[in-house]
Amino acid sequence: MMMPPTRRLLLLRGGRWAWAWALGRREDSGAAEGRPLDLSYNLLDGRNTDTPLVFLHGLLGSKSNFYSIAKGLVQRTGRTVSYVVTVDSRNHGDSGHSPVMTYEAMSRDLQNLLHKLELPKCILIGHSMGGKTAMTMALHWPGMVEKLVVVDISPNRSVSSRVFPDYFAAMKAVTVDADWSRSTARNRAEQQLRPFIEDAHTRWFILSNLVERNGRYVWRVNIEAVTNNMEHLLGFPEFNTPFTAPTIFLGGANSPYISPKDYPEIKRLFPNSIIQHVPEAGHWVHAEKPHDFINAICAFLETS
Repeated sequence: MMMPPTRRLLLLRGGRWAWAWALGRREDSGAAEGRPLDLSYNLLDGRNTDTPLVFLHGLLGSKSNFYSIAKGLVQRTGRTVSYVVTVDSRNHGDSGHSPVMTYEAMSRDLQNLLHKLELPKCILIGHSMGGKTAMTMALHWPGMVEKLVVVDISPNRSVSSRVFPDYFAAMKAVTVDADWSRSTARNRAEQQLRPFIEDAHTRWFILSNLVERNGRYVWRVNIEAVTNNMEHLLGFPEFNTPFTAPTIFLGGANSPYISPKDYPEIKRLFPNSIIQHVPEAGHWVHAEKPHDFINAICAFLETS
């Protein structure tokens, strides 16, 4: 079904940014009133009828971030799962856009998706922003979460950093000609990001959001909504009732996002949790150390 036109910030011919109406993405005003957004997702079939795994990406990510990990878990672990679901969060990937971007709203989106897929219970695996969404989901609806894997984030306020505002400013400054091929457009955009974002992996991660739609290159992540909700995204909702099912907090040893100062709050809200760090890994644990990441998850699923 064709969606109504929506107002988007577009990269136009000649390298000019402008607001324009484009088909294919809806800014859902109902979501601002508490109604969940429909989320885009991929299903990877498993071998049996065990509890499915559901993956949630981090800020500026998408459902494709966990594809190889999800495939590896199904193909080489020996664990039989009914299927694996990788999900695009609101304002990311191919999911709908909304000015609202709180963890309560994102967990409602996820609950709505699980109901549509007729999944009464799942094992949630969330990285960074996705980890906070997964924690919120588990604390709000514990009966729907059999086990929880939280990757390189804690239920405390996240380490404040200026990198994301810098990323957003750099993204907005990119100019791309609509006539260029996708590879040329991404290469030219990468060159423009280079002075502002030193790490090559981060640049190409961000560039996964540059896509062609209706003859124009656009950022598929809703930069305006993310920017306006950074305080919500850095924080975490207040909860008093703990989630008591098995949980693992899996951090990167070189990342500051799970540190000893976070342990008391982790144990308060997740008393049946363990905390592990993957050696030589930074914030993107699953991308930097995929083999160790899969091994840690498999060990947790088999022993918890």
